[in-house]
Amino acid sequence: MNPVKAVLFDRDGTLVEDVPHNGDPERVRPVEGAREALELLRAKGIGTGVVTNQSGVARGLLSTADVRRVNERVDRLLGPFDVWAVCPHGPEDGCHCRKPRPGMILWAAGRICTPPGDIVVIGDIGADVEAARRAGAHGILVPTPATRPEETTAADHVAPDLLTAARTLVGPEQEPDPLDKVLADSPLGPASDLPGTQVLGFLACAFVTRRTAYLDAGGFHPLLFFAAEETLLAHDLAARGRGVTHCPEVVAHHHPAPGPRTGRPAVVRRNELLTAWLRRPLPHARHALRETVTRLPAALRARRPLPPHVERAAHLLETSTDTGETGTDTGTDPGGDSGGTP
Repeated sequence: MNPVKAVLFDRDGTLVEDVPHNGDPERVRPVEGAREALELLRAKGIGTGVVTNQSGVARGLLSTADVRRVNERVDRLLGPFDVWAVCPHGPEDGCHCRKPRPGMILWAAGRICTPPGDIVVIGDIGADVEAARRAGAHGILVPTPATRPEETTAADHVAPDLLTAARTLVGPEQEPDPLDKVLADSPLGPASDLPGTQVLGFLACAFVTRRTAYLDAGGFHPLLFFAAEETLLAHDLAARGRGVTHCPEVVAHHHPAPGPRTGRPAVVRRNELLTAWLRRPLPHARHALRETVTRLPAALRARRPLPPHVERAAHLLETSTDTGETGTDTGTDPGGDSGGTP
């Protein structure tokens, strides 16, 4: 993907709470994280805009003045936006602007003089990301209860919320890793001959060691390979008389790949058990394995797989941390207006 120069948002269900065919500015409520996401993008010099289907005009449920007043309210609460694009047509009108057709995105791209390939479109239904694809832009789906399960499955990029989507686009904010505090609060206390607090673990991506010490300890164990492999090496270094400490004065900058690390949680749990068998007292390791094995038949008998929509939510959380919607029928029109309202 080219560096992002502008982000176009769907309005209802994405930036503000979905009120079907809303013509009342007083009913406008930004969704959680919308302000923070927009502030983050603007702080990085990324343009912002809105592209919204409003078929209530064609259906006689709204006037263009109603739509304008609501948009002005959104702009006061979350703007200023660099561009607004509104499609007032209905599904049967055959226009080129109504999402999932690309007309609004192409028009907005021209207004802000930005190639579609440098634009990201964020929305809550399949029509939003499909319009982005047809325009040559990039789509990110932020699912809501109105999002159909098949839309989430088909989307190339999914984010759990607006703020996560924005952070993904602007890159790392150089915030401390949560493990820093865990290491700093180690109960082992300060080392007598080394700076920092004694630990028996670390982040492999933020670890500095002498080559001789690393090789003497045998390096990362090939049986574990990757995921939670640091604990075993920390144990082996300490067993050979090497000090392992958390030293906050030494700062490492880690830029992990943005894609999900599929299957990592299962590998972490596997390697924790293997580490116990490789180094901890046998009663400790046997107990861990015995507790698992003896309960396995009962677990299989009691096994009750999650409903598909809950499993999708659990998978989304796992992939976003390595980074449940209830699908509802939104009608036959693939280009719904307000978060799936036809």
